[in-house]
Amino acid sequence: MSKAFITQVIQDATGCTGVAASRAAGELISAIVEEMKKNGGFTLPSFGTFSVRKTKARKAMNPRTGEPVKVKASKTVRFKPSPNLRKAV
Repeated sequence: MSKAFITQVIQDATGCTGVAASRAAGELISAIVEEMKKNGGFTLPSFGTFSVRKTKARKAMNPRTGEPVKVKASKTVRFKPSPNLRKAV
């Protein structure tokens, strides 16, 4: 799914212009990102839950050279689908 796809769905559903739909899609994505930064997660009922998880620093291996590489600690986003979504798919 892309921002263009979300824009097209908004435009088709509301009958607004492409510029207004693009702005709405951008604002929606920004609001979701801000909510995840603020609360560490975001839930869409009947769809699923997005959560921010911390990963620890670790050692990995470069697949081309086989050299060990240090990977820094960071954050990643996880998604857990709702039971309704699992049934639908």
